[in-house]
Amino acid sequence: MLDRLSLDGKVVLITGGGTGLGLAMTRALARAGANLVIAARRAGPIEEAAQEVTALGRQALAISTDVTDSVQVEGMVVAALKHFGRIDVLINNAGAVRENVVKPIWEITDQEWRQVMDVNLTGAFYCARSVAKPMSERGKGKIINVASGFGLRGGRDIYMYCISKGGIIQLTRTLAFSLARHGITANTIVPGFIPTEATQADIRESLPRSGAFLPVGKLGRPEDLGPLAVFLASDASDYMTGEMFIADGGGLAGGLAPTGYAPVVELEP
Repeated sequence: MLDRLSLDGKVVLITGGGTGLGLAMTRALARAGANLVIAARRAGPIEEAAQEVTALGRQALAISTDVTDSVQVEGMVVAALKHFGRIDVLINNAGAVRENVVKPIWEITDQEWRQVMDVNLTGAFYCARSVAKPMSERGKGKIINVASGFGLRGGRDIYMYCISKGGIIQLTRTLAFSLARHGITANTIVPGFIPTEATQADIRESLPRSGAFLPVGKLGRPEDLGPLAVFLASDASDYMTGEMFIADGGGLAGGLAPTGYAPVVELEP
């Protein structure tokens, strides 16, 4: 059974793979045997991540890519195919957190709306669109999208983040329904409250500072997502598609509406 969890020889393309959750998944995937294509806007972090992967004895290719630009996305996929010959798994992890604003809807500008929606949702669509054809030609492939618990519940004045992450869940379902006949699966990882460098930005002010509200009593760590990414990238998950895999310390266990375990934010006058 454990052989099916091995990623030996598989090629995984991960966006946002140089920092935070993406870096934790990159490390876990490499330890499980995968070769990595690591993409993000900033070259420095993904090049450092690639060095970690090669130090583990795997192959790595770092490609600076803005996922909001479909031309750059196509170039990324072409470069990955040229280097490795195939893409077995796509992980859409790139996300705009620092860029997200928390403010009343009437203060949100067109630019603020488009910026987060383009990174979180449109970028994931571009990447899925680019890998779907070569995957279908091989008759197999896996697409893993990273959403958020905020994709399943509202957040006070967190418009773009909640809406885009909800869209990611629907993107996954539509990909799964449409691409299954081509041998391609699509699933969603739904993280809970996991502090990262990026979440120290404005959106972090709206999140709890401790795990006291969670059934497990603690916030998550980026490393908690690594094994889940490995499982979904492996042959062990072949019969699963269109599903959500929630890793949130039980935060949604009481339901989507606020419960005794939900974060309580004092209402402002």
